[in-house]
Amino acid sequence: MIAGMMTFGFVNGVLAEEGDSTTTQAVETTAMTEADSSETASPVAEATETETAPAEAATAEEKAPLNFTGTLKQKFIEGDPFWMSFVLICLVIGMALCIERIVYLNLASINTNKFLEDVEAALAKGGVAEAKELCRNTRGPIASIFYQGLDRADEGIEMVEKSVVSYGGVQMGQLEKGVSWISLFIALAPMLGFMGTVIGMIFAFDKIVEDGQVSPTTVAAGIKVALLTTVFGLIAAIFLQIFYNYIVSKIDGLVNEMENASISLVDMMLKYKITSK
Repeated sequence: MIAGMMTFGFVNGVLAEEGDSTTTQAVETTAMTEADSSETASPVAEATETETAPAEAATAEEKAPLNFTGTLKQKFIEGDPFWMSFVLICLVIGMALCIERIVYLNLASINTNKFLEDVEAALAKGGVAEAKELCRNTRGPIASIFYQGLDRADEGIEMVEKSVVSYGGVQMGQLEKGVSWISLFIALAPMLGFMGTVIGMIFAFDKIVEDGQVSPTTVAAGIKVALLTTVFGLIAAIFLQIFYNYIVSKIDGLVNEMENASISLVDMMLKYKITSK
């Protein structure tokens, strides 16, 4: 019995040890398999994440709100390119004319009070010749008018006044050069926009007739494209109108300075007895 119990216990111990070793090997094999699978799956996951990241970034950029300039650009593209091109041409040409006039008028503006003092000092010091030289070297319409008046000094005060008035009209015409074209583009831009709207509405109604039913999607898309031309035409007209009003006010100011300076020139010539008659 003792021998049998010892033999049975030895066999059970050996079997238990073998079972434990088998279980340990199975656990280790499972762990190694999981590690290998994780290592194999990690590049695929990284590649998937790398491919997904730009797509998510692009989606985020598309969903990001546009600024004012981006919104205008997008709406311009959504409108009818044919009519939008005419509105854009009116805006570009009108802005070019406005910039040219603004630069010209700013260059024509001088310090009138200082110029009058310099002319009076030149008349008192060197007479007509020195005053004419000063006017020749000074830019602007006022200096040109003074030069023409001083050039007729030997023909009498009446001739000086006529020369000043006549040449003042010439200078006024040069100041107003191109302003009528700006007003034309101000009126033309919204008119082209309205025309594009009307034609777009006609196309929308033609689409309804072809479909035989009123589709909200078709009507809404057609009306949206049609109204965009009007919006951009009004925007172009508003910008041009602002610059136009500035140019007109600048011209009015220069004309008033020219008239006042002309009166001062005649008074100075009478004061220093420049005229011969």
